[in-house]
Amino acid sequence: MTKWEYVTVPVLVHATKQILDNWGEDGWELVQVVPGMNPENLVAYFKRPKS
Repeated sequence: MTKWEYVTVPVLVHATKQILDNWGEDGWELVQVVPGMNPENLVAYFKRPKS
């Protein structure tokens, strides 16, 4: 059975692609993006298999 690790990351709306690409390069898979505390921020949830 695969074991997972998770991380939540604040994402600025004006730099979304760059931030998501950086986490993807490190092997993280985007699970969900939800609104943050203000309209200019989002929160991204990522997962990747534990090594």
